Amino acid sequence: MTTFLLNRTRIDLPTTDPDQTLLEYLRLDAHLTGTKEGCASGDCGACTVVVGERTEAGLRYRAINSCITFVHSLNGKQVLTVEHLADSGQLHPVQEAMVKHHGSQCGFCTPGFIMSLFALYHCDVAPDRDAVLNALSGNLCRCTGYRPIIDAALDLLQQRHGDRFSLAAADIEAELKALPAAPNDDGIGFWQPHNRAELGAIIKAQPDARFSAGSTDLALEKTQLVRPLPALIDLTQVAELQLLTVDPNWINIGAAVTYADLAPALLADYPEAREWLERLGSTPIRNRGTLGGNLGNASPIGDTPPLLIALGAEVTLASQTGERRLPVTELITGYRQTVLHTGEWIDTVHIPRRRPNAFVRAYKISKRFEDDISTVCACFYLERDGDQISALRAGFGGLAATPLALKNWTDALLGQSWSNLDVEATAANLAARLHPIDDVRASAQYRVTVTANLWRRFVLESKGGAEPLRVANPGVFHHA
Repeated sequence: MTTFLLNRTRIDLPTTDPDQTLLEYLRLDAHLTGTKEGCASGDCGACTVVVGERTEAGLRYRAINSCITFVHSLNGKQVLTVEHLADSGQLHPVQEAMVKHHGSQCGFCTPGFIMSLFALYHCDVAPDRDAVLNALSGNLCRCTGYRPIIDAALDLLQQRHGDRFSLAAADIEAELKALPAAPNDDGIGFWQPHNRAELGAIIKAQPDARFSAGSTDLALEKTQLVRPLPALIDLTQVAELQLLTVDPNWINIGAAVTYADLAPALLADYPEAREWLERLGSTPIRNRGTLGGNLGNASPIGDTPPLLIALGAEVTLASQTGERRLPVTELITGYRQTVLHTGEWIDTVHIPRRRPNAFVRAYKISKRFEDDISTVCACFYLERDGDQISALRAGFGGLAATPLALKNWTDALLGQSWSNLDVEATAANLAARLHPIDDVRASAQYRVTVTANLWRRFVLESKGGAEPLRVANPGVFHHA
C-alpha cells in the first residue's frame, strides 16, 4: 500500500503494478488529464507535476517528470497537478501571469510550464532570467514561443507573495507527518526498506529485484522499451543512503541523494562544476536523479563518472557482510558492468575536499545545450608546485565503452613545467589514445577533435588565456 496526498486528499493506493508511473496513475486512475504525455522519457516536460515533501527547513516543492516516476516511490509525499492550482474559480498567480503575457499557444505543453513555474514561485531565487531559464530547462514548447512564457515568469517573480499553499504549509506538513511510514515489503513486487539492514535482507530474499531511486533512467525500460519491471527495491527511504556529510577531507554523498540536494556541497568546493551540473539534466531530472544511480548504470555517456574520476573520488560498496571502498576508476568494468557483487549496493560516494592550488574544469559537448546526452564529456584536475605539475587527472565520457581516465597520459606529464608545456604535442598524444565509434550523435573523428580541443581550452584557461565557458547564475541551486 502506498499512501500520499493528492493535493489535500489522502490516497491509499494498493501495489498492483510495481512499475506503474505517476503519469499513468494521474491520467488513467485519477482522471487528471491536464498532465500530458509527450516523450515518455523525461525530455519534454509536458508531464511535469510538483511534489511536496517535509524537510528540516519546512515544506518543499519541486518539479518532477511524472512519466518516469514510479507512483509507489511517492509514499508520504504530496502530489500537485495543474488542476489543483486554481481555487474556487480564482486562478493561481502563475496561471494569471501566463494569461496576462499570452504564454499559452497550442496549449499542450502549457500545464507542464505552469507546474515548473509553480515550483519556481516557491523557491527563494533571484527574479532574473537565469533562474527562469534554469527552472524551465526541462520544458519544451512545440510552438517555439518561449518569450511570452519567460516574460510571464519574470513578471511573476517580481510580484511574488504567499499563495494559499504557502499559507497552508503548516497544515500540509501535519497531514504529511500523519501518513503511515512506507512498508518495507508489500509482497507484490515493490519494497521500500528504511535502513541498510532492511535493504540487505530484501536483496538477499529478492536477488532479481532491480534498484530504483530517481528512476530517471530505469523507467525508460518500461516507457521506451516496453519491458515490465515486476520487482523493484526503492532506495529513497533508506536513511543512510540519504546522508550527506562534509568533513575536513571528504564530501560524503549517500547514493540516493539527488543532484539537487548534493549541489550546494559540491559547488561550495568546486564552483567550476556549476555548468556541468546544470547541463547534467533539466531541473526535474536533477530533482529526482541520484549520484548512485548514474554510477550504477555504468553508462559510457553518464556525466558523473568523468568529473568524479578527475576529482579523485572514491566509492563505498556495502552488503550484509560488510563494506569495501575503492576509487571510482575501479568501479566500472565494461559497458553497463561494474564490480558490484551479488548482494552489494553503492552506498556512498566520497569526493576529496578542494585543495588550495587546484584548478578544475568540467566540459560537456552535446547537440542541445540543455537536457541532452553528452557527445563528449571531459573533466580535468590540475595542481602545481610552483610551475611544476604535481597532480593531473582527467575523466572522459562518450569516447569508449566505459568512462576513461587515461592515467598513463596524465602521469607522463607529472613533474613537467606547466608554463612550458607543449600543448600541441600533448593534444596530439591525447588524440592518438582515443578510438571512439561513429554513431548518431557524432563521428569518431569529431569526438577526437573536440576532446583534444577541450584539453587546449583547459590549458589556456589555466594560464588566463581564455574565458571560462558559459557561467550561469550562482544562486540557482541554493533552493532548487
